[in-house]
Amino acid sequence: MLYSSFSSLNSYVGCARVEGDDDEEDTDDIEHEFNIDDEQNKNKLIAEAMLHGKMSYGRGPEDDDNAQFPPVITGVRSRPVSGEFPISSHAHGEQALSSSVHKRVHPYPVSEPGSARWDEKKEGGWKERMDDWKMQQGNLGPDADDYNDPDMAMIEEARQPLSRKVPIASSKINPYRMVIVTRLLVLAFFLRYRILNPVHDALGLWLVSVICEIWFAFSWILDQFPKWFPIDRETYLDRLSFRYEREGEPNMLSPVDIFVSTVDPLKEPPLVTANTVLSILAMDYPVDKISCYISDDGASILTFEALSETAEFARRWVPFCKKFSIEPRAPEMYFSLKIDYLKDKVQPTFVKERRAMKREYEEFKVRINAIVAKAVKVPPEGWIMQDGTPWPGNNTKDHPGMIQVFLGHSGGLDAEGNELPRLVYVSREKRPGFHHHKKAGAMNALIRVSAVLTNAPFMLNLDCDHYINNSKAVREAMCFLMDPQTGRKVCYVQFPQRFDGIDRHDRYANRNTVFFDINMKGLDGIQGPVYVGTGCVFRRQALYGYDPPKGPKRPKMVSCDCCPCFGRRRKLQKYAKHGENGEGLEEDKEMLMSQMNFEKKFGQSAIFVTSTLMEQGGVPPSSSPAALLKEAIHVISCGYEDKTDWGLELGWIYGSITEDILTGFKMHCRGWRSIYCMPKRPAFKGSAPINLSDRLNQVLRWALGSVEIFFSRHSPVWYGYKGGNLKWLERFAYVNTTVYPFTSLPLLAYCTLPAICLLTGKFIMPTISTFASLFFISLFISIFATGILELRWSGVSIEEWWRNEQFWVIGGVSAHLFAVVQGLLKVLAGIDTNFTVTSKAVDDEDFGELYTFKWTTLLIPPTTLLIINLVGVVAGISDAINNGYQSWGPLFGKLFFAFWVIVHLYPFLKGLMGRQNRTPTIVVIWSVLLASIFSLLWVRIDPFILKTKGPDVKQCGINC
Repeated sequence: MLYSSFSSLNSYVGCARVEGDDDEEDTDDIEHEFNIDDEQNKNKLIAEAMLHGKMSYGRGPEDDDNAQFPPVITGVRSRPVSGEFPISSHAHGEQALSSSVHKRVHPYPVSEPGSARWDEKKEGGWKERMDDWKMQQGNLGPDADDYNDPDMAMIEEARQPLSRKVPIASSKINPYRMVIVTRLLVLAFFLRYRILNPVHDALGLWLVSVICEIWFAFSWILDQFPKWFPIDRETYLDRLSFRYEREGEPNMLSPVDIFVSTVDPLKEPPLVTANTVLSILAMDYPVDKISCYISDDGASILTFEALSETAEFARRWVPFCKKFSIEPRAPEMYFSLKIDYLKDKVQPTFVKERRAMKREYEEFKVRINAIVAKAVKVPPEGWIMQDGTPWPGNNTKDHPGMIQVFLGHSGGLDAEGNELPRLVYVSREKRPGFHHHKKAGAMNALIRVSAVLTNAPFMLNLDCDHYINNSKAVREAMCFLMDPQTGRKVCYVQFPQRFDGIDRHDRYANRNTVFFDINMKGLDGIQGPVYVGTGCVFRRQALYGYDPPKGPKRPKMVSCDCCPCFGRRRKLQKYAKHGENGEGLEEDKEMLMSQMNFEKKFGQSAIFVTSTLMEQGGVPPSSSPAALLKEAIHVISCGYEDKTDWGLELGWIYGSITEDILTGFKMHCRGWRSIYCMPKRPAFKGSAPINLSDRLNQVLRWALGSVEIFFSRHSPVWYGYKGGNLKWLERFAYVNTTVYPFTSLPLLAYCTLPAICLLTGKFIMPTISTFASLFFISLFISIFATGILELRWSGVSIEEWWRNEQFWVIGGVSAHLFAVVQGLLKVLAGIDTNFTVTSKAVDDEDFGELYTFKWTTLLIPPTTLLIINLVGVVAGISDAINNGYQSWGPLFGKLFFAFWVIVHLYPFLKGLMGRQNRTPTIVVIWSVLLASIFSLLWVRIDPFILKTKGPDVKQCGINC
């Protein structure tokens, strides 16, 4: 076991939750805003009772030594805890707050005649009631002038919401909804016409086409209707500071634990991970509220040594960023920006310090590259650490758990003597015979480690290649999670994914803006966006499987004894049982806690179970650093999750390689809601695989995870109906995320039909009457109008929309098809098939990876589809030329669908054949196609041969 040698491990007891109201209530929350001690002491008493009554270590004789494990919960503390208020200053702060809180502004303006409290019959009544109210508040006197008091402006600002919804303008969204309804009606008439008018001479092709069209209509409904209520959001960071960062008072922003996961340092370069870590350590947030945890699931000494170098470089990089307000705070991205870096910089020392910092970063890169070069070849005896001991992770599949604290509050100071955030290296235990559940298992290990060491109430998870691009990103999330009125029911805040290093035309739709700027906005207006795996700030209690708080609601009308009101009277009695302030709810929760089997749910760790009861975060105040580290090693052991709810009801849910969708779905089924936050400056940025083969393999992984969820017990088709907490449009969206890979089957068939019709001379559409043609025209117009209006309210460009449409076809006939086949083999036959990519050399030029050819089996179906349709075009035109002009009419319909397939597969063909600075092979393909067509026309016309008139004797024979 690898421990750190730091002297003390301070704990966080974060900002107390501000008492707010439910969404349905209007009451003010300022009077209860800073009542901190009562709730925390109550939780501690509950935790202490549970620990003494139920929990024990039970892990062998070495744990019986009580001297090593001091009492977990105590009432008296020997030293102050980081992030917690000292008793004397806290009491003084409460007194100061109470004196300022009593200076309140009027709850509603006197100049608002439309107020519900306005007494129109007695003109002086409102003034008397206002005077009485101000007398009760101690705020009425001859010299009282609330509006001229500067403190009043700050208190008034602090009482305002931290965020607000910005609905889409009705001039944009109402026409969009009308077109959706119109398209639905036209689609119904179109399908009715197709079903009632079969094509008898091509019955098989007609039946296949109708089935495909019905599936496309069903898929469109699942995708379209969750976009019915799209919204935007605004945050107010200044109000967040007014409320929780008041001058002269302790900082009350909640602590945040940040998780970064990595597996293979050869595929995920350590320099990329280092930039992500540096951007986290330098972000704009109180340093004593930040803890960064690096999960090394590959137990690589390369990652360990690179992280050690990163910690040393952070001592100089972090103060530089904060001194000059650098954006972004990942050094590689900052120094590579092609902008005027002197803009908005006024300090004369900036240029000198920037040059020095850039030189130090270049030296840092050289050291990291040297470590990488050294780690390419593993010594026969394994890696040896600097102290001469063998590296515990030499066997990546059989090694103990490792924890190393590189930076902490006990001595982690920067070059200017200021504190740095905590930086912790974690590698969970791996043993043969255990199912480690890949990334989901690693994230659950990080939950438990962070709960033991820091236990922040909120957690941010990032991939190793997603750096913080906006240093205020966590503050943006806190505007939702710490909002006293709406924040209590928010399980996570999801940010959109943005990417660097993508070509300007985004050939393979890597930016995925249609999903992030259209679909996710629509879900935010229902119950919240889905969790997409990175760039998400979680509420820890939601990941523990708890239900959202359900406070009392104000009844709409008073109950009476008449029959129609019996139902309402029952509701009123229910609310009366809970009491006005939700005291009954707290009693129910306490009763539930006392009956819960914590060992079965959370595992056998007293310190960890105690942390789960502390809603506002913080670690047991009297626990020693050695005890906490020993417990942290225990909670990342292989057998810790056995016979517990981890992965079933707690943490990241197991059962799919896309654990993100499954985890968010479980939270929404419990009644939580999520928030979609899109700040003007992107919060996080990452890298995307721009090569065709890598992109298809990425899509394959996502689609395979969706298929696994569809066949699991957590399928949104049949799971989560019992509680009734999942809204129907939200369920539509989740069903769409699991069934969309199955669209590959009708899509492949529909893309093959044009070529078959051209080759066989058949036509799958009956003779269309004038009346029926109106439905066809209306359908195309509605499809076009839906896309245009969607782009209008979302702000997505038409080029990005078109790229998304193209890659929907490319991925549908390749990656999605393979995902369905692989998923069926895995579920029905238990066969797990992996598709690998063989890499070749990469060009050094810009976007060289874009033109690199990597062969994979995913390329076979689209290539075959292209060849079939190209051959079908040539054969169809040739047949029309030979049969005369009467065959040109049906030909145009067939050519339209064939060219529709070819145009959608054009980026694939370009990626398959194109090379930079060369004549693209696509030009050769089109040349061959056009040459074939003109050759057939030339043969048909044959202008150099004299044609004789009269009957052909050889053809007519003797009967002519």
